[in-house]
Amino acid sequence: MWNHQYLKRIDFRTLPIIVALMVISILVIASTTSEVQITGEDIFLTSTVKNQIQRFGVGTLCYLFFAGLDYHKLREWAWILYVGTILLLFGLFFTESIQHVHRWYRIPFIGGTLQPSEYAKLSLVLTLSWFLEKKGRSVGDWRTFFQASLIVFIPFILILKQPDLGSAMVLYPMTLGMFYFGGIQRKVIRIMSMMGIGVLILISLIFTGLLSHEELRPVATKVLKEYQYERFDPDTYHHQAAKTAIALGGYTGSGFKKSVFTGRQFLPAAHTDSVFPAFAEEYGIFGAIFMLLLFFGLIYYSFQVTAVARDHFGRVLSAGIAVYLAIHVVINIGMMCGFLPITGVPLVLVTYGGSSVTLTMSALGILQSIYTRRFMF
Repeated sequence: MWNHQYLKRIDFRTLPIIVALMVISILVIASTTSEVQITGEDIFLTSTVKNQIQRFGVGTLCYLFFAGLDYHKLREWAWILYVGTILLLFGLFFTESIQHVHRWYRIPFIGGTLQPSEYAKLSLVLTLSWFLEKKGRSVGDWRTFFQASLIVFIPFILILKQPDLGSAMVLYPMTLGMFYFGGIQRKVIRIMSMMGIGVLILISLIFTGLLSHEELRPVATKVLKEYQYERFDPDTYHHQAAKTAIALGGYTGSGFKKSVFTGRQFLPAAHTDSVFPAFAEEYGIFGAIFMLLLFFGLIYYSFQVTAVARDHFGRVLSAGIAVYLAIHVVINIGMMCGFLPITGVPLVLVTYGGSSVTLTMSALGILQSIYTRRFMF
């Protein structure tokens, strides 16, 4: 079941990338969570930094556990995890709201929170991979498509009702990628792709100013609620602040803890949603390009696992995880650059947050489990 010998066969090219992203995360959080007013001195290891380091520690243990675990065992857990996640998502509506939304459970005694929508992504990837493999030669039937769509639809609706538009948005491209590698009819893939591209073009036209946000309001609010449509306003303070921070960074940035805009707390959610503009202001466009290259390497090596996976389950599972990583990077940076609505999608391994770190490191561990067993028959 779990064998430490497989840890010697992991793709060591990914380890420097993971460590580098963790270091970036700690630098951004240390810079944006000053405790001068509390402690009277400017320290590096703030309480928020310590929490993130602890989460990286827990995430590393999850990574090692799943890397050494035979990924085929995950088939046995798929439906259990799926049903458990659905119950957690449903149970949120019977708990006290946090920040006026039902996204988190309060964890007693330790004072932390648990966000089921993050874990729903991984449980959905596992369940969908198991289901598409189980269908075998009938995977291309319309019945299989509708059944697989139902598996996705249930958590999608529950997450959307929290409301958590960002996490719900992530499920669509993840599902599309898994349908493609899983063998769903190509006609369905083309239709889903065209729908996704159409929505993306419409949103881009609004955020680039080619379509007026106000002129579209009467039509859009027939489908969306007023507060939902306000997310598509390209002139919100958060959008303008993020673009301002990026612009102020210039080529080389202001330096660690020397940012003016972010340092004066003009940038909202600087250590969570807005870590990219916070980092860009301090390290400039060269630093931002370096971060993007790290993400490119991580995503590239993740898709390489899909190419060498030894069976259908491993191929679909790794594809789902690779798309999960890619879409989080694209959406988060897209929102901060003013091309997409700000919806709270974390930047993997950089954004402050326990659920996101644990899930991402677990997913990366599963990828290594698939990679290290690529020559088994």
